[in-house]
Amino acid sequence: MRSLTMKFMAVAAMLIATTATQAADLGVSIESAFPNLRIARPIVVTHAGDGSNRIFVASQLGSVHVFDKNSEVEEADVFFDHEEQVTYKDKENEEGLLGFAMHPNYKENGEFFLFYTTSDAEHTSVVSRFRVSKDDPNKADSTYEEELIRIPQPFWNHNGGTLAFGPDGYLYIALGDGGKGGDPLKNGQNLSTLNGSILRIDVDNKDEGKNYAIPKSNPFVKTKDAKPEIYAYGFRNVWRLSFDRVTGTFYAADVGQKLWEEINIVKRGGNYGWNLREGNHPYVTESGEKGSGPREDLIDPIFEYDHETGKSITGGVVYRGLAAPKLNGMYVYADYVSGRIWALEHDYKSGKVIANHEIPNKSPAGENIPLITFGEDQDGEVYFTTQLRGGEIFKFKQN
Repeated sequence: MRSLTMKFMAVAAMLIATTATQAADLGVSIESAFPNLRIARPIVVTHAGDGSNRIFVASQLGSVHVFDKNSEVEEADVFFDHEEQVTYKDKENEEGLLGFAMHPNYKENGEFFLFYTTSDAEHTSVVSRFRVSKDDPNKADSTYEEELIRIPQPFWNHNGGTLAFGPDGYLYIALGDGGKGGDPLKNGQNLSTLNGSILRIDVDNKDEGKNYAIPKSNPFVKTKDAKPEIYAYGFRNVWRLSFDRVTGTFYAADVGQKLWEEINIVKRGGNYGWNLREGNHPYVTESGEKGSGPREDLIDPIFEYDHETGKSITGGVVYRGLAAPKLNGMYVYADYVSGRIWALEHDYKSGKVIANHEIPNKSPAGENIPLITFGEDQDGEVYFTTQLRGGEIFKFKQN
């Protein structure tokens, strides 16, 4: 009976993975949001939440740019230049400035946070606090940095890097398993390391010896040898995580290894299976060691797709804008390798996936565009970027 159940679950997972070709046409397409603007390797798009209508874009090379939300804009101001302190190499392109988030009370305190690969130590990730200049709202204070966390990485890839504030006001930090391939150090299932986890910290208070505090409700605060910063674990390389601004639902897209890309709903204390599981399937290592079938203590993704469809998920956000109303409430995401874009229709109350709608993604030359990140402005409009074409920013439109 158990083997039949397992076969049924595998077939069901395959059917879920193919819904992209079966869902309805939403009548949505993409267009350049700022046709005259280019920013090199635009890795984060966000806003200050201060009513200024400005858009902030972080470059993976180590700088942050700001401009007014105007489709005719031709040049962005450099809000913060941190390139000398950031390491980025084209052949090690999972390093650099990877995360950028504004404090929820930015209007009052002017604080923002970066996740970057530091130039002062090899393969080392840093999360730091910065602040805006007292004299110019379009410039950061170049003299101020308060380092919060420093994480030595065993390899140059799988650094994760997303920073996002949750509805609870805490800062969430995505960390990959540390890299190479297959999680050779078994970090995904190891609570005594930060790698392979999503962290949650309180940046408004400080514990003794730290520049942040550990929320008392973090799930492993009282677990022996566990890192108390960990909120959930068992991840390979989350790219990216986000919170639905209406429901608070916590989404994380985890990049796959051999066959499966996945989307997860993150819960406090959850174990998301890597490297015992890849998607809804046992992971088999290069040496032939087989992982695990379904277990009550391992949380499987709400959705997956195989490597016939794409090979590197670019996690997105739940659409709450006005330009493409048929996307409302759907989780929009893409695949970096295939260049395909989808809108996942997910009922957060029941936990069921209703459909996965594909959105045409074509450049004027007709080729698919590899997308590296999604973000929102203050009004909930969604933007997404490519490092090609000089670093272009796109948005959705209803046809």
